[in-house]
Amino acid sequence: MTDTADAQLLRSFWLTLAAAMVAFHLGLIFWGLVPNLVSRPLHLAFVLPWVFVFGAKTKFQSISGLILATFGVSAALWIAFNHEALGDQYGFLENNFQVAVAVVLLTCVVEAARRAIGWPLPLVAVLALAYALLGQYIPGAFGHSGTPLYSFLGTMTIAEGGIWGSLTAVSVGVVSIFVIFGAVLNAGEAGQGFMNVASAAAGRLKGGAAKVSVISSALFGSISGSASANVASTGAITLPAMTRLGYPKRLAAAVEAVASSGGQIMPPLMGAGAFVMVELTGIPYTGIMAAAILPALLYFFAVWVGINAYAGRFDLRSIDKADQPGRRDVLITSAFFLVPFSVLLWGMFGAGFTPQYAACLSILAGAILLFFNRTGRFDGALVAERMSSALLNAARQIAMIASIIFCASIIIGVLSITGLGVKITSLILSASGGILWPSLLLTALACLVLGMEVPTTAAYVICVSVAGPALIQQGLEPLQAHLFVFWFALLSTITPPVCGAVFIAAGMIGESWVKVALTAMALGVGLYVIPLAMIANPNLLRIADAPLLALFALCRVAIGLGLLSYGLIGARGFLSKAALGMAGLAIAMSGVVI
Repeated sequence: MTDTADAQLLRSFWLTLAAAMVAFHLGLIFWGLVPNLVSRPLHLAFVLPWVFVFGAKTKFQSISGLILATFGVSAALWIAFNHEALGDQYGFLENNFQVAVAVVLLTCVVEAARRAIGWPLPLVAVLALAYALLGQYIPGAFGHSGTPLYSFLGTMTIAEGGIWGSLTAVSVGVVSIFVIFGAVLNAGEAGQGFMNVASAAAGRLKGGAAKVSVISSALFGSISGSASANVASTGAITLPAMTRLGYPKRLAAAVEAVASSGGQIMPPLMGAGAFVMVELTGIPYTGIMAAAILPALLYFFAVWVGINAYAGRFDLRSIDKADQPGRRDVLITSAFFLVPFSVLLWGMFGAGFTPQYAACLSILAGAILLFFNRTGRFDGALVAERMSSALLNAARQIAMIASIIFCASIIIGVLSITGLGVKITSLILSASGGILWPSLLLTALACLVLGMEVPTTAAYVICVSVAGPALIQQGLEPLQAHLFVFWFALLSTITPPVCGAVFIAAGMIGESWVKVALTAMALGVGLYVIPLAMIANPNLLRIADAPLLALFALCRVAIGLGLLSYGLIGARGFLSKAALGMAGLAIAMSGVVI
């Protein structure tokens, strides 16, 4: 065979596997109940080849990845095929073969996460496993009485705890569905529709190119859930547009990084973290979406104020009228995302379907739209390319997110089995003297540090597992505690030393990442303040049941954020900056009428 034929055959294989993976996850929603020890191991079996083989970059990675994928997929399939017998063992391994299966599964999960996102999270998982097996030798309160090997490994790998726990259920039944939804939309004209709507809404304003970036990134980020992916996609259009209009490079890159980071907190989808939150809190997805909308709007409001302040300093121009899309083009391209979104919202609120079932209907609507383009012409080659892109992107993203969730599940399992989570909660309570605000600051610091090392979703899961109970014990509502942790876990996207969205934007535009990061932190000051404001103003999260109180809290925090943002960026002189900043913080953090 020729190299071209080999490449075509290989591409056909991955497309077939991707189609099977997508069909499996959609089928779970349409076909009804499937035993958990069948659906979750099959989920892992689909994920491992994409991480170990498709993602391999060297010959060694390809060979070792093929070996690991073979063993890992075989072990996962063995669990699925023997789920009935394993259910009768109640999490206790009966022989050395089952121990080997457990070791293979845990090894593959840790290594898959390492290959997908690097060392930090897998290292925490390895330390957690070591603690579970050796913690009886640790003196003092942080030791434990010991966990029998066969019982511990069984709980982690053949029972509905550990790697097959509730987090994996979210990955299988919710996250994967919305990842497929995002991939289908991104494969068609929806991305251009976002850009056109944003250009029509803000392009003619002063600083219009930056404001277009904010709006388009908020829209796109609501389906992508990844700041890095958001920067890479919308940034390819918005960054050149800003530089052509004379925007400073550090500002253009910072605007894109900050706007893209906000996509993860923007309803209706909010990325993977929102769906994990549904499982951890037991609150319906619609309740989380309603609580999250006002804080998200405040975040983008603060960014908007910052852009206006920069526009005054640098005389930032609007987008030329000739470069703005026509009304007809806006109407046509907007349909490519409005139709699937309308189906999603109708399914959830009109028909009363579950979010994942409504998302499946939206996926079907989006897939039909892949057959059309803005000119109204059918292009078979383009349709095939779009379908291939949707399938491959969906499979890759499902595999990446699932590898994080499987690895995080190991940590959560160890915290539960050993009681370490309760001990860390007690430590937070004692270190803070039982006072809420010191506990919040300790939790915020932990989220900030951990968020610099692992992705947002993983940082959120780990932090909320150990710190969430302490915050709830001190009087916070569960949703308050979870949103607080999630927002602070998001800081890693723009906060040095590890700030993924900043690195990508700076690289795309050719600017120093340090300059971009400093500008992004000023523009994105809402990320640092709004989580605290949600605690000081709990009505901010109650738009569904107390709309007037929520809107009053919104106005108060908006005034404070506006003063703070303008003080950081627009004010001249240290005293002016300090006065505006302190006044803004006082108003935003005040829970009483000003």
